[in-house]
Amino acid sequence: MKMSLPAEEPKHQRHILPKQRHATKLNKVNKNMSKLLVYLILILFSLAFIVPFLWLISGSLKDSSELFADPPIWIPEVLNWSNYKEAFSAFPFFLYLKNTLIVVVFTCIGAVLSNAFIAYGFSRIDWKHRDTVFVIVLATLMLPFQVIMIPLFLLFKEIGWIGTYYPLIVPHFFGNAFFIFLLRQFFKGIPKELSEAAKMDGANEFIVFWKVILPLSKPILATVVIFQFIEAWRDFLGPLIFLSDNSHYTLSLGVQQIMSQNDPRWGLLMAIGVAMTLPIIIIFFFLQRYFIEGITFTGSKG
Repeated sequence: MKMSLPAEEPKHQRHILPKQRHATKLNKVNKNMSKLLVYLILILFSLAFIVPFLWLISGSLKDSSELFADPPIWIPEVLNWSNYKEAFSAFPFFLYLKNTLIVVVFTCIGAVLSNAFIAYGFSRIDWKHRDTVFVIVLATLMLPFQVIMIPLFLLFKEIGWIGTYYPLIVPHFFGNAFFIFLLRQFFKGIPKELSEAAKMDGANEFIVFWKVILPLSKPILATVVIFQFIEAWRDFLGPLIFLSDNSHYTLSLGVQQIMSQNDPRWGLLMAIGVAMTLPIIIIFFFLQRYFIEGITFTGSKG
């Protein structure tokens, strides 16, 4: 009985296989080099943000002689924690912190509720001239606060709100064009079949919005909270215009009082800067997963 031998590969295929393997290796090398280049660029960009913050922390622990030393001293010989102790006593820090948190919390609540409700109407409900009105809303982004602050001041003065937190809080319960845009783009990516199924079960538009859309929108709502928190936390011009009593001042005004002194203590100011930066880092640390999901999903569905 004769055994059949495997067919011999043609000569031209013997040369093709090594070439394919070589090309595959080159592709892998190129991909790895591309990834390495991307990581290096990201590291360089991240250093542009990290290094100033590290210098801020380092400066908050130095005395004046080390702070202005040449060449710069990154790690102080003795950690000067007195800068933080004096930072909390240089002005009513905890009173201003409480005032700031009052403004921040209520503006975040207003931003989430009002903008989500408005964005739902622009994305999930069909009505006449909807897109035209949406374009008009987006056009308000071109108006800086400096343009409307005088009319707002006159309006709030007329109704007796100057010197209270109302001018800083109430406007956020009436929508923000940027947040409306973000939320609208996200809501449009949610399948309409979910809303239709809820309506078939007897739910009205408000129930669909509250029970179906909002629970699915945690990433973009967290994004709105982060942006609004940062805006309210560092706001200086609003409190400067609308607050008149020192007992109502926010942290941004308190820091400005220290900076306006004839001989400011830079170590003290750096300690205050660290104290004001940490809450932003903390809230972003806890909400970063939702933030990334919200931005990614909104951009992909735009």
